Amino acid sequence: MNLADTEVVGGILSRDGYEMTLQLADADVVLLNTCAIRDNAEQRIYGRLGLISTFKRSNPRLVVGILGCMAERLRTQLVDEEELVDIVVGPDEYRKLPDLVGRAIEGEKGVAVRLSRVENYDDVVPLRTDGISAWVSVMRGCDKFCSFCVVPFTRGRERSRPLAGIVREVADLAARGFKEVTLLGQNVNSYRDGRYDFADLMLSVAAVDPAVRIRFTTSHPQDMSDRLIDAIASTDNICNYLHLPVQSGSDRILDLMNRTYTVRGYLDLVEKIRQRIPGVSLSTDVISGFPTETEEDHRKTVGLMQAVGYDGAYTFKYSRGSTRRPGR
Repeated sequence: MNLADTEVVGGILSRDGYEMTLQLADADVVLLNTCAIRDNAEQRIYGRLGLISTFKRSNPRLVVGILGCMAERLRTQLVDEEELVDIVVGPDEYRKLPDLVGRAIEGEKGVAVRLSRVENYDDVVPLRTDGISAWVSVMRGCDKFCSFCVVPFTRGRERSRPLAGIVREVADLAARGFKEVTLLGQNVNSYRDGRYDFADLMLSVAAVDPAVRIRFTTSHPQDMSDRLIDAIASTDNICNYLHLPVQSGSDRILDLMNRTYTVRGYLDLVEKIRQRIPGVSLSTDVISGFPTETEEDHRKTVGLMQAVGYDGAYTFKYSRGSTRRPGR
């Protein structure tokens, strides 16, 4: 998601005459696109700011900005306490960047972090270099409110791009020679543009060019519909791969996480997927050490992973998060 957002930001700034540079020493503007899902991600940003400070000292007119979820969550601290940061821009305010950067060059700090119910950047052409794989954001925000996740508060509520605009973007990518497209969303299979759902979108995108492979991430078990499973099974260029986060193998922990499904329901879904999509590959997300998790809860998670036999898993220890730098 952050990579796709960075390409959107590049598209917006390029329309205002900016060009990308790979050398920090050549930059007039340095923007760090951030994540707030785990505390470690935020601490890495503070470390990066320390590196950039050396360039700021030699070039006081260098504009330094924080974008994305961390900007939304820590806007006051970043502007008031971090003298290095000139602008803080949340994920729904990227259109304001050219104006904010222009003001910052003249010494005016700026903050724009208001969340939107409608912004989806459908009319912005992301700034991409030609390649093999491309990311296409099809929706923004999330309505699930899992208890461990800040996304609904830092990226707002769900809103989807119109199907036609996404199809046009994929057609352009195919014409440029891209061979693989991944559709992105915080909870991508809940996509609905008012007329079409995610199964409709997958079939429409896959029909653009049979030579282009189609993937998607990240999905929620609750929204894995029969129509979507059948669309994957029936279409050759939709990859037989699903990332299906489970987070825990304990019903008690799943309830505390507000995940809206049970272990039995999840296993039944996996069985259905494997029956309809022979040879499908499955990966998942798992959080260990969620508050009040016991050894028994943990063993249930291990047992579920053994029962499913995933092809891959992203495993994380629970992160409480932080609002202050270490040592402060």
